[in-house]
Amino acid sequence: MRAMTIEEPARQVPFYGEYEVVVLGGGPAGIVAAASSARAGRKTLLIERYGFLGGMGTAAGVTNFCGLHGNVHGEHRRLVHGMASELLGRIDHLGGLNRPHLILGKVFAQAYDTAAYKIAADELLASHKVHILFHALGAGVVMGDKRRIDALMVETKAGRQAVRAEIFIDCSGDGDLAVWAGAPFEVGDAHGHPLYPSMMLRLNGIDPEKAGEAWRTIPQLMEEAIAAGTHTFPRKSAIVRPQKSGIEWRVNFTQVAREDGHAINGVEPDDLTRGEIEGRKQALAAYEFLRSTVPGFEKSYIVDLPPQLGIRETRRIKGGYQLSGEDVLGCASFEDSIGVNGWPIEAHVPGDVVFTFPPIPESRGYNELPYRMLVPEGVDNLLVAGRCASMTHEGQSAARVSGACFVMGEAAGSAAALALSGNRIPREIPIEKLQETLKQQGAFIGRDQMVPEGL
Repeated sequence: MRAMTIEEPARQVPFYGEYEVVVLGGGPAGIVAAASSARAGRKTLLIERYGFLGGMGTAAGVTNFCGLHGNVHGEHRRLVHGMASELLGRIDHLGGLNRPHLILGKVFAQAYDTAAYKIAADELLASHKVHILFHALGAGVVMGDKRRIDALMVETKAGRQAVRAEIFIDCSGDGDLAVWAGAPFEVGDAHGHPLYPSMMLRLNGIDPEKAGEAWRTIPQLMEEAIAAGTHTFPRKSAIVRPQKSGIEWRVNFTQVAREDGHAINGVEPDDLTRGEIEGRKQALAAYEFLRSTVPGFEKSYIVDLPPQLGIRETRRIKGGYQLSGEDVLGCASFEDSIGVNGWPIEAHVPGDVVFTFPPIPESRGYNELPYRMLVPEGVDNLLVAGRCASMTHEGQSAARVSGACFVMGEAAGSAAALALSGNRIPREIPIEKLQETLKQQGAFIGRDQMVPEGL
């Protein structure tokens, strides 16, 4: 019988470079974390596995910012500002940003063009002098001692290389860097099952006049197709909405599961492989339904299937505080707040998506995000931001979206810069100083600040 492992010979790994702050992952959290750190004058490197930025927003074709807005006592308000506003302004300047649109009649989301997002993110990082390393996959860490990361290993086309930093920020989405460094983590619900992934697609060639507000009639058409036995669907709550051009629409009917019915595990290679194939099958079936059934879609065609499956949840790193579902629904406040989340609990259950909102209009409609959720247990020179931050399964189903990720990323980048300026480890920075820094950057909404008017 063959051995189950192979011993890799020891080797000398060349250094790619040394930085003050290294950010792993170029999604919304990573983009603003790197830009915030560099804006504060810190030599910062952002490492991204693809050749473009945006995370699931581009790599998985999400094309929709969720969590930028909230329903505040029945009034729609933009809650996330700061570096996110600079990025959205650049997307808008490129003609790639839609007006906000209502979800379930309760909260706004805002669609964008993925090409504009990629270009705007490049421009944003260049303007703040962030160093970028594309096509580099994180592969492990070398620890200086049990509590401190010395170097991050990355695999590039030039082979394995090492990157050294004083502070690392894990924005990988999967908590890769934190796990390699020994930080504790959780996966999924009480039984270890994460949120279901989806495969997005975009269609072109739609007749916008005939299609009208097709998203209002599609649910009934789906029910009729199921009753007639002509189509089946992996989930309810289909998303079919126009992009800015009107002839292009984004589509998500999909819910990708294992054979046992549980969600694909986004950090298990065989699961990911099956999920990509099954996701494309489901996307094709959704397209065929729309083209054959929905007025205005008769001449449509698939213009884009994204580079990867849309992963919502994998590992969640355990930090000083885990944001919970109760915190979301109870609009919780925290003394160490670094910003807010206005998105509701979005539970991807078998065959459906179930949204649970705080009371509207009785509540303020948003919860604060504590700095402690960015500070992992057991590692001193590491912060974690984005969907892998310290949250419960229910809390993560709300605060994993781009709005909250922007908030966490800007706080993490700013905190890293403050720690370096004070010769401290990140968990020991004065929270009042971080909050004041975020206020000066226009990024922090606390209990002593009014929520700005408008969208």
